[in-house]
Amino acid sequence: MTLSKDSTPTPVSNLSSRSYGSDSESPLKRLWHYAAAYRGRLLLASACSIINKVVDLAPPVLIGMAVDIVVRQESSFLASLGIAQPRDQLLVLAWLTFLIWSLESAFEYAYAVMWRNLAQSIQHDLRLDAYGRLQELELAYLEDRSTGGLMAILNDDVNQLERFLDGGANEILQVVTTTVLVGATFFYLAPSVAWMSFVPIPLILWGSFRFQAKIQPRYALVRERVGHLSAQLANNLGGIATIQSFVAEARERKRMERESRAYQDANRQAIRLSSAFSPLIRIAVLIGFTATLIYGGYLALDGTLAVGAYSVMVFLTQRLLWPLTRLGQTFDLYQRAMASTVRILDLMDTRPKIRDGRREISVPDLRGEIRFESVDFSYRPGYRILRGLDLEVAAGRTTALVGATGSGKTTVLKLLLRFYEADAGRVTLDGHPLDELGLADLRSAVALVSQDVFLFHGTVRENLIYGRPDADFESIVAAAKVAEAHEFIQALPEGYDTIVGERGQKLSGGQRQRLSIARAVLKNAPVLALDEATSAVDNETEAAIQRSLMTLSKDRTTLIVAHRLSTIRHADRIYVLDHGQVVEQGDHDALIAADGVYAGLWRVQTGEGASRRPTE
Repeated sequence: MTLSKDSTPTPVSNLSSRSYGSDSESPLKRLWHYAAAYRGRLLLASACSIINKVVDLAPPVLIGMAVDIVVRQESSFLASLGIAQPRDQLLVLAWLTFLIWSLESAFEYAYAVMWRNLAQSIQHDLRLDAYGRLQELELAYLEDRSTGGLMAILNDDVNQLERFLDGGANEILQVVTTTVLVGATFFYLAPSVAWMSFVPIPLILWGSFRFQAKIQPRYALVRERVGHLSAQLANNLGGIATIQSFVAEARERKRMERESRAYQDANRQAIRLSSAFSPLIRIAVLIGFTATLIYGGYLALDGTLAVGAYSVMVFLTQRLLWPLTRLGQTFDLYQRAMASTVRILDLMDTRPKIRDGRREISVPDLRGEIRFESVDFSYRPGYRILRGLDLEVAAGRTTALVGATGSGKTTVLKLLLRFYEADAGRVTLDGHPLDELGLADLRSAVALVSQDVFLFHGTVRENLIYGRPDADFESIVAAAKVAEAHEFIQALPEGYDTIVGERGQKLSGGQRQRLSIARAVLKNAPVLALDEATSAVDNETEAAIQRSLMTLSKDRTTLIVAHRLSTIRHADRIYVLDHGQVVEQGDHDALIAADGVYAGLWRVQTGEGASRRPTE
């Protein structure tokens, strides 16, 4: 993801209240619900397609009129309109031809521009709406799905729909228009011959619907396989250093080969069926064309059918039936698009489980008092992480959480930001239950420095101002100095304008973490949450950051999660967690004097002796 210079935090949108039809409805009807804002443009583009086809069917009629003029001369159709001389009739016919071809070209240009622009507009909005819905969904949803699979929906599936709107929709409209107009013309000119031309159509339509029913599940499988393939590619590209360090290139190539082969096999099944459609349709077209050619010719020879009318019917039969041979390709494009539409709209119809509260708060006026009251939480049913957790983070003070891995420390921060919802109990901020607060207000009130630092592809400056886009350069530098980052930033090739690379890969772990701290400092939120904020820095930098944090946390609510106890020894209150419960609390000196779990952890980290195992 590239971070632009004018990037601003995206507010939580109102997609939650929108629906795009029920799952039981056809994909096309669900798409129609979504495209309500585009219906005017859809109808206009459809009108241009239909008018283009109406004009496109005129040349065979003009040819028939030309034959009629040459054969019947003063008795021709144009003569009956008052143009007696055959030469004058030909001149009129030439002008008609010029006008019709001009109109055909004009409407072809119009429908091409309209359909393509419409496809681009729907593609653009659909991708943004799907991405907006993803941003609304809770972390649990995102963590249960692969990044590559979601990328396949946002990119490949949206593009499949764009391809259908770009050409397939116009093709279907023109086939329907052709059938109606040619049928009306045939039954007007020679009802006794017309039925022969239409005999293959029921067979063609029956075959098309049978094809659609059989190809639909195959394309659904293709979309599923491409999602798996994209997920594997994204996973491997993200872990390329690990793959190389474990010399696993050959093994990963085989894994990728299996995923690609599964995608290839799914496509082969679809290709085998779709490729058989057009040749079979051509046989039906041949039957109708041959019947019209022979029987209509007999009638013309017998004098019961005018030569001009016979010419029109022969040419129009080809115009009627030949486009049906492309139905296979059109249905192929349609089914791919509908399979993608289902995946896109299913994502957009997913309702966030964590909903916005209605209470508005003034973030600058918050004191930052946080309470966890009898909170239970589990990521999966039956595996509780927090068990009746009670703790208080006093406003304007520094509170620390320590404990063994898996004791629930980071989970506390996730509940504070409402990345997850507590199963029982409640969490409050200044006495307000978090589920009553707007998500944007709540998260604006907390500056988080995560253990897993994420930097966007962009400059150092762009990453630092992510939470405060309007910050001036002096404020940026001041925040960097607090995080002990200013010195190393100045040493970079372009200083604050240096590109950090994807996920900050051009920087060391310690440098990334210091930028993350500076980004939180610049946000200037009432609550500062630090999750292992100094885990990736050296001892000297850790000491410098500790000094800075002592200044930063003055009169600010600070919640620190730490394994390195030296980071939090000056905290006002320390909670020791074990299996999701508070087993000890107090300041550093009191906990050392108690000679319990915390004292044991301290001795291990300072090399004074083995820790005591926490009691159940």
